[in-house]
Amino acid sequence: MTTLTALTTATDLDDTLDDLSGIHPGIDLIREGLTLLATSTHTADRLQTIIAALAGSDGADVLTAIAHTITHLTNPDTQPAVADLPAERRKACEHHGQLAAYNLQDPDLRIHTSNASAAISSY
Repeated sequence: MTTLTALTTATDLDDTLDDLSGIHPGIDLIREGLTLLATSTHTADRLQTIIAALAGSDGADVLTAIAHTITHLTNPDTQPAVADLPAERRKACEHHGQLAAYNLQDPDLRIHTSNASAAISSY
């Protein structure tokens, strides 16, 4: 995977992506996608769309997809590892997954991303 340090000094993004390495092939694909987005040169129109798709289109963005994935992964009906937990832990896992998803769908998380996207189209 191309690292961002080839283009910039060490960044928080580099460190975060490195910390996520090897957890699961799905996470590695996400890491690769984020690296590709960060290291590519974009047109203004494409950049506006990418920013909105990451976290600026309430309900139709990557942040919402992550929220729904967390709900799916913490649901005992869709994840056998959770279903196998003792009842109290199973309930706590599902509850906290639902809270995480709820918080990730907070419209306030999208304000600045939406504003950044709008600023691009304003010029």
